Amino acid sequence: MTVAEDVTAAAPATVPPVSVAVIGTGAIGQDLVSKIHRSAVLECALVAGRNPHSGGLEHAARLGYPTSTDGIDAVLAAPRPFDVVFDATNAQSHAEHWRLLRPLDTLLIDLTPSKVGQMVVPTITGTHAPTERNVSLISCGGQASTPIAHALAAAFQVEYIEVVSTVASSIAGRATRLNLDEYVATTGHALTTFTGVADTKAILNISPAVPPATFRTALHAVIPGATAEAVRAVVAEAAERVRAFAPGYEVIACGVDGDRVVVSLEVIADSDVLPRYAGNLDIINSAAILVAEQQAARLAPAAGTGAAR
Repeated sequence: MTVAEDVTAAAPATVPPVSVAVIGTGAIGQDLVSKIHRSAVLECALVAGRNPHSGGLEHAARLGYPTSTDGIDAVLAAPRPFDVVFDATNAQSHAEHWRLLRPLDTLLIDLTPSKVGQMVVPTITGTHAPTERNVSLISCGGQASTPIAHALAAAFQVEYIEVVSTVASSIAGRATRLNLDEYVATTGHALTTFTGVADTKAILNISPAVPPATFRTALHAVIPGATAEAVRAVVAEAAERVRAFAPGYEVIACGVDGDRVVVSLEVIADSDVLPRYAGNLDIINSAAILVAEQQAARLAPAAGTGAAR
């Protein structure tokens, strides 16, 4: 069963969708709202930011969803806790958001590189509901590279992993630029955690190129004795699993030179609001929506029997 097929075991049509809120109204938050809008089991009940002139708030209002400029305070002021809250702000704010939401029966999905919650990579950690109520989606580069790195480490003796991601400057918002150190640390931590390789390195390039650079991630690894045929087979299988929920994910090159392995990945955004080159935002948001829909599937039996959620 694929990742996409497994998650379709969602709430029955007779069960109301779970209520979700989005904190953060930048490009990530705006795309999240669009993806929630397309979901059969998620209901956007609030989009909260700080900037009253934010394009994200305007987009949510056009879709008919409640909005607020009170940020986390609006989430806390809701009549009942949301089933799921997406945090699309920044790493520093997330720590405070978790402190405030922790007493509530809410699943907090972290799209910042805070390294606070349970790390989730759908093709590695599985498609079941998380065991903790704070879920970390690591980073865009982490979501793109970790599935390949994990697959290589499972098949070969890997001695070193380096991941270099390139994003367009026009899509790298203020939060991304504020959290560059956190991005590097969190992505490197995920690489080590999910591969068992102690020597890892993560790099993020913000490209000012015109036209904007398509999101790409290059994975460099030292794998003694690996053959090109064997590496390509492992990489192709891992990439196919990611495409189950992020269809724009592609391996554009895979080479072996001695013990040096290089895998180049590209992600084209599958989004109603993002440009095609913003695959970095699309892949992390697609993973976040998948986690939220898994939560909906878990809550469905309780809602169907009239039990409190």
